[in-house]
Amino acid sequence: MKHPTDLAYLLQQFLAEYLPGQRNLSANTIQSYSTTFALLLRYCREERGLVIERLRLDEVTATLLEDFLTWLERTRHNAIATRNQRLAALHAFFRYVQTEAPARVLECQRILALPVKRRPRPAMGYLTVDEVRVILAQPDQAIPDGRRDAVLLSLLYDTGARVQELVDLTVRHIRVETPAVVTLTGKGRKTRHVPLMTRTTALIEAYLGERRLMAPGRLDHPVFYNRQGHKLTRAGITYLVHKYVELARAVCSSLPNTVTPHTFRHSKAMHLLQANVNLIYIRDLLGHTDIRTTEVYARADTEMKRQALEKLQQDVTPTAESSWQEDSELLDWLQNLCRRSPQA
Repeated sequence: MKHPTDLAYLLQQFLAEYLPGQRNLSANTIQSYSTTFALLLRYCREERGLVIERLRLDEVTATLLEDFLTWLERTRHNAIATRNQRLAALHAFFRYVQTEAPARVLECQRILALPVKRRPRPAMGYLTVDEVRVILAQPDQAIPDGRRDAVLLSLLYDTGARVQELVDLTVRHIRVETPAVVTLTGKGRKTRHVPLMTRTTALIEAYLGERRLMAPGRLDHPVFYNRQGHKLTRAGITYLVHKYVELARAVCSSLPNTVTPHTFRHSKAMHLLQANVNLIYIRDLLGHTDIRTTEVYARADTEMKRQALEKLQQDVTPTAESSWQEDSELLDWLQNLCRRSPQA
């Protein structure tokens, strides 16, 4: 019986034990890392002619990984963001390898030195309060699915939740008694308690009552589920958002071309900032670990104000008819200044 290679052993330990056990990463993050290594193995087999069953750790060099990243961009047409995401997974693995295989430290450091590729920072996409209001009014509350969708959209905006946080939401995570809160579990399995506004609380309470989700034994039932009783998926929630955005577009032409579930999160943060809510509170509501992550909303808001002021300046301030080079008084002053001695 052939023994597994050192690469196979370390990769199995990394994905199955280290990431979930020590790093406490979510299943989605681990799946993303697994996809990276599946692509890498495919590249090694199809592009390099390597036998996967015999692939050793010392064959996975910085040069090979650099070529792999280039292959992702040129052959698979991955965006820079996706390429950087794959590199982040490789960096995480080889940081782990450093401690498990010290003899490979030098090559690990070469791999860790592979740089993230710079890309243009996309503009912050968010909705106005009126645009959010129009979208939230689209579900038909005369039918059960419409009432479910109205609660889902309201909760998505009111809590600033990530889409996966809504997917994982169960009845036990919601408290409708005063003070009403929802407990969300985000990245790194970190939990946070987000207060619910009065109208959202009323919608949720009616929805839970209608679906009999407050009955004994249903605390672990998903809050949002389909007709088969299965919880909605990320793709399912994204589909619903797109559906109601398209309906809203018929009565609100100002809606952006692209609106995703995450747009509601951005929108909530921007609306709180514009209402002069402290960044610390916004950070806690969104579940950011670092305040610098939250500051992106402050920068976006500042940039929006700057552009508005520049537009006003262009509209109001008259255009100068001559340049400074044609100002004789200014030129005379400059010439006299230049003639002065250094001791003057």
